[in-house]
Amino acid sequence: MSAMSTKIAPANPPAHPPINPSVNPPPRDSRPGSLQVSVHERASGAVVVNAAIALYRCAMVDCANFDPLRWDGRSDVLVDTRFTDARGYAVFAELAPGAYVAAYENFPVTPPQCAQVHAGCGALLCFELALEPGVTLSFETPDCKPSTCRTARVADRVRAKVSFFGDQDANTRANVQVLAAAPWLIERDDDYGFSYVVRRPGVHRFEAQMLLARRPDTALAGLIPLDAVGSVGGALRAMIALAADFDADERTPQLIGGNVGVSLSRTETEPTEDLPLWTLIRNSTEAMGFNNYLHFIDGLFCGDIGGVRGFEGERFVKKAEQFGSLNKRRALPFTDSEAYRVLKAATEAFVMVNCGVLSQPLAFNPAEDEAYLDRRDIPPGRDLETVLLNDYLENVDGSATLPYLAIIRRKLPDIPITIPRGQEPQADLCFGILQDKLANPCLLELIWSYWHEEGMLVQTMNAITQRFQNVRAPGLSDALANTEIDMLRPLNNLIWGYTQDEQHRLTVVRRNYEYDHHYGVRLDGKAVQNFRPADTRSRFLEAFHHLLRLCTSFYRQDDDTTVKADAFPVLNALKEVHLILSQGAHNQFGDLPSTARIEMLMQQWLLARPEFREFLPTRLMVAYPEPWMDRVDAMKKLQNWTDTSVVHFRSLGMFGEQVLLSVRYGAWSDIYEPTPAFNWARFWRPQIQGYIHAYRAATGVDLSIDAVDTVAESTIPSVLLRQRLSEQARSA
Repeated sequence: MSAMSTKIAPANPPAHPPINPSVNPPPRDSRPGSLQVSVHERASGAVVVNAAIALYRCAMVDCANFDPLRWDGRSDVLVDTRFTDARGYAVFAELAPGAYVAAYENFPVTPPQCAQVHAGCGALLCFELALEPGVTLSFETPDCKPSTCRTARVADRVRAKVSFFGDQDANTRANVQVLAAAPWLIERDDDYGFSYVVRRPGVHRFEAQMLLARRPDTALAGLIPLDAVGSVGGALRAMIALAADFDADERTPQLIGGNVGVSLSRTETEPTEDLPLWTLIRNSTEAMGFNNYLHFIDGLFCGDIGGVRGFEGERFVKKAEQFGSLNKRRALPFTDSEAYRVLKAATEAFVMVNCGVLSQPLAFNPAEDEAYLDRRDIPPGRDLETVLLNDYLENVDGSATLPYLAIIRRKLPDIPITIPRGQEPQADLCFGILQDKLANPCLLELIWSYWHEEGMLVQTMNAITQRFQNVRAPGLSDALANTEIDMLRPLNNLIWGYTQDEQHRLTVVRRNYEYDHHYGVRLDGKAVQNFRPADTRSRFLEAFHHLLRLCTSFYRQDDDTTVKADAFPVLNALKEVHLILSQGAHNQFGDLPSTARIEMLMQQWLLARPEFREFLPTRLMVAYPEPWMDRVDAMKKLQNWTDTSVVHFRSLGMFGEQVLLSVRYGAWSDIYEPTPAFNWARFWRPQIQGYIHAYRAATGVDLSIDAVDTVAESTIPSVLLRQRLSEQARSA
């Protein structure tokens, strides 16, 4: 049997037809790609943060024919807008393959760039800004002379000047802002200049941010309001960090030869931004005094302006114009009262112009103001008016106003500001916040009227008008029985008009309720019985007297040259009194104090008339500071009222108003450093100690002694005055 061998042929795969590319194309790669955009400054390489990059899908297939100078984006589709991060990068992910155009949309104008994004790959673009920013440092000695040293020394002023390409162009300056970090301060007349006083040796650094505004001609300008995009103050701004370091050395001690005397001095302080406000309050309230009012009336009606000087001389014309305007609009509904009507209009004009601390011209007397600060051992620093306008006042809706009122305005962002229109600026009927009340508030305190009323000013005038109407005074004998004013004297017609106008004056009841609403104090007597207030400042007296007592302790420490006085307790007490006062600044607060001031100034002027010397026996040898005061004291003697002189009540009203205005209108709720309170206590020392003395003379309560009588200090003054009057009657 022979073996048989079989050969197996290999299996051949089935034949495929040949591939034709035109009939069966390969699948296209559609994976998304990405684009990373970098923005930095060309010369320094500094990254640009928060730069706006707009990305467009290019209508062209690729970037070969892209012309950045002719591209305007109208034919392309906006894909997205991104902002560069802290490293200067903006990343666009998940992009379909194709050509894209990236546009830098901040200042300065920079040409767009085109990039080809391939499937699954990342492209990179880089914008280089031609700004060339730089910081130049210069040094000045404490006496403002250029320093010849290469480094700064302690107490030198260092000036930093920021420059960049195009910084002289007005359009560029309007869209590029530089903000320096504290404690560097911007120069007054240079937006790119900053200064700093060296306080310690070592390495110091100037740091700032260059803010580049959005261009209003970009694509995003149609989607976001222009005030947020085109202006430097908008939120969307690109930023470039600037920095410069310098060394500061200690000053070389100077050897002093000969006999050297050593003495201790009071603690030094530094000027604060609220010094101008306190100066304006002090000068304006003094300008509201009766003697100045008397000079104004004499100058207006008699042509005698010799007693008017300083800023009051400049304001005289403004008050005369205001009088002319009011005189045409004010009328009385009864006959033969023209003299009184004119006096009333003139008094209203005097108060309206003088009560505004921000009225032009500002109430600064540079030489006198600097001398006052020097006596208080407070360095004046820069010019007070410059500090007020550039540093202290805040811009609110285009108007400069006090920081305290700016805080109140920020609580009401939804309420518009109403600007008076037409010829009747007093007729503000539209809904909103009155611009004049915000920009030029009338600073008056009702405590001035309260203390003058407690001093029997109003009661004296009431007694005279009762006798003028032939009404007998209560009691067995009439102290004013011989008061006969003949019709040939101007005083006769003035009192006639004053008596006829009683229905248009504030009543004692209305004033009494408002005293309680502002300060928790009230009058005592038959005319104000059945007193039922809805809101009272029951804690004011306690808080205010606590502040005065702390000031007394502060002055003892401040006068001790071996001790640095602690102003923190004074600051906390100021915050408390400020809070209580602000709670009562509602309802009649805006108008009643000025109305009461107008009426009481007229009462003082009538009592100061020389005709009253014939009816009220006065003590000629007593040097009263104002001519109406001896008439009030004479009436108190005739009527057996209190024997406390009206001089003390005038001091309480005058000093109390100045102190409380500085507390009410200071932004104390936002202050946490003791320096402003330190300066406040020194600045108002004459007024505070004058108030404490007058309060003891009037009520018998001494706020300066160490022993604290909480019951007496929290008792309202009218009760204390009644107790003293009872003691006076028992000892008579």
